[in-house]
Amino acid sequence: MSTNNRKPLGVDTIFLTLIVTLVTIGFLIFSSASLGLLARGGASFSSVAFSQFTFGILGGGAALLILSNVHYRHYRKYAMYIFIIGLLLTLSVFIPGLGMTHAGATRWLDLGITTVQPSEFLKIAYIIYLATWLSGMHKHVENWRYGLVPFGIVSGITGFVMLLQPDTDTFLVMATGGLAMFVVAGARVRDLFFLVLCGVALVATIAFMRPYVMDRLTTFLDPTADPLGSGYQISQSLIAVGSGGIAGRGFGQSIQKFEYLPEPIGDSIFAVFSEEFGFLGVTVLIGLFLAFALRGYKIAQNASDMFGVLLVTGIVTLIMAQAFLNMGAMLALAPLSGLPLPFISHGGTALLATLAALGIVLNVSKYRLRR
Repeated sequence: MSTNNRKPLGVDTIFLTLIVTLVTIGFLIFSSASLGLLARGGASFSSVAFSQFTFGILGGGAALLILSNVHYRHYRKYAMYIFIIGLLLTLSVFIPGLGMTHAGATRWLDLGITTVQPSEFLKIAYIIYLATWLSGMHKHVENWRYGLVPFGIVSGITGFVMLLQPDTDTFLVMATGGLAMFVVAGARVRDLFFLVLCGVALVATIAFMRPYVMDRLTTFLDPTADPLGSGYQISQSLIAVGSGGIAGRGFGQSIQKFEYLPEPIGDSIFAVFSEEFGFLGVTVLIGLFLAFALRGYKIAQNASDMFGVLLVTGIVTLIMAQAFLNMGAMLALAPLSGLPLPFISHGGTALLATLAALGIVLNVSKYRLRR
């Protein structure tokens, strides 16, 4: 019986439980970190909390519910259109009067009542289109004409659009998800080695062209070199993490979030969490992310076709790469990236897009192979 005609099973309840748990814990952590805004001025606690809850949790929850009931194979029919729309939406940030620039980057659309970051939806579009191509050609993916070249073209077009903004970090996360899909589709080791070399060359080129990227790399190599300049964020983050000790200061009791940590509701939110919940809390959070990844890859393993396998692999890898790059940066184990922590950091658009993508994963789980 074909996947389209098969009666669907229920969604993977373990994976759904992990999603709900991460979203719930994430909103509690976000709420605590947002209190740091009270001492800083700028955006108010009520406005960011409203945005996170309304667009992220409610909007994302609705998207997850809807997409978990849309057969995932439909995306294959419209993959090209989805990808083009994603690219055009992301490019729309350069329309005068519509796009918004902050800290030298043009990544947002100003809709008046809120801002939207279209690249979050381009992530999903990129995964869908790549999964469509690779699933159709996976028997020939070892041939560079049907594997390496198309992968390079799709990723190159996406990278060009992302680097225009510029948003180097998000593109590297997308490329990581794409590379995982390429591996699962059966890519040759030689092709993978070539892509890794290209990635290293690209990062080196960007570092020489954009000083802030070079600063992040040099700070990673020696976080103490400029503690009041480029190394300030990582220095304050390590102080926050160390202050948490074994059990933490307690919920809401972080000191660093009020005056010292840059972006306490953004990419530094893991440091706030570490200060409040300590080593034990961090262990639980990392354990939840690892369980999320393992269950997600289990869904991919049991998917009924290669398209489903690649979709889930790309989405789960995308989320996990971003999560561990964020946490690694706050622990000085990876260069600072500015990436938000999935499910937790401020960003209604990011949470909405993440939950929408996970709705697709849940739908794939409905058509898993019976064992």
